[in-house]
Amino acid sequence: RAGARGAAMEPECRVLSIQSHVVRGYVGNKAATFPLQVLGFEVDTVNSVQFSNHTGYAHWKGQVLNSDELHELYEGLKLNKVNRYDYVLTGYTRDTSFLAMVVDIVQELKQQNPNLVYVCDPVMGDKWNGEGSMYVPKDLLPVYRDKVVPVADIITPNQFEAELLTGRKIYTEKDALEVMDMLHAMGPETVVITSSDLQAPLGNDYLIALGSHRKTKADGTRITQRIRVESPKVDAVFVGTGDLFAAMLLAWTHKHPNNLKVACEKTVSAMQHVLQRTIKSAKVQAGEGNKPNSAQLELRMVQSKKDIENPEIIVKATVL
Repeated sequence: RAGARGAAMEPECRVLSIQSHVVRGYVGNKAATFPLQVLGFEVDTVNSVQFSNHTGYAHWKGQVLNSDELHELYEGLKLNKVNRYDYVLTGYTRDTSFLAMVVDIVQELKQQNPNLVYVCDPVMGDKWNGEGSMYVPKDLLPVYRDKVVPVADIITPNQFEAELLTGRKIYTEKDALEVMDMLHAMGPETVVITSSDLQAPLGNDYLIALGSHRKTKADGTRITQRIRVESPKVDAVFVGTGDLFAAMLLAWTHKHPNNLKVACEKTVSAMQHVLQRTIKSAKVQAGEGNKPNSAQLELRMVQSKKDIENPEIIVKATVL
């Protein structure tokens, strides 16, 4: 029994997650909360928007939280002295003043708890057929670059976002490693480029992600661990995968603080399990020869509970 009691006494780990909320489906907080809870975290959510569903559907309705309302919610936590967190997690934001308020909150929370880890997915845009374009207002870039990234500890940009933040294009793996070094220099200890259009050694059916963890030891020496992860491409457009990825990376880096390789293997393997289950289920729902729609392609999150909790490692990382 002692072992069971020991496990129960694990110190509480609390995450403040500031992301969008949808009534139906899985993006933002809906994609992040369940996996974090399954992995043993307390999750306090601020819903930056409340929409009926994600905006990839034909229709959506809902409300947007502004920076004053965000501040008011935070004030309520502060008045009750429950504004102590171990992690802050943020994703898609469209508004510069909202993003600036997030930075203020993170800085204040770091004063409360100097060990707080801020995990930021700097969602700004992506590449389609090799061409990058932003799907947030352009004035968010300087806020991310100059204010957000410097206070972040873990960032999960895709290749296009990493290029935007550093002003440098990535054509080779060497470029990517140098871009990650530039991002480290801006503040974050851990950088994961979640997807890239680099040629995977395993072939065209694979997608490359790259990770870099830089730690400064007490004597001032720096250790950098770098990894490459190649995962099988899944032929469908899913929404919420970046939110799920960032949440699981938070959890697995917490459980394996000095082993980015294992943290990424568990994160990417769990993603694969979720995506494979989702596409299989979507194809069944759509019927033979029909293309699955947005509703059918919603992530099969609840059905993947066991894979999220204890992912079988099906994707291995290479140490560079």
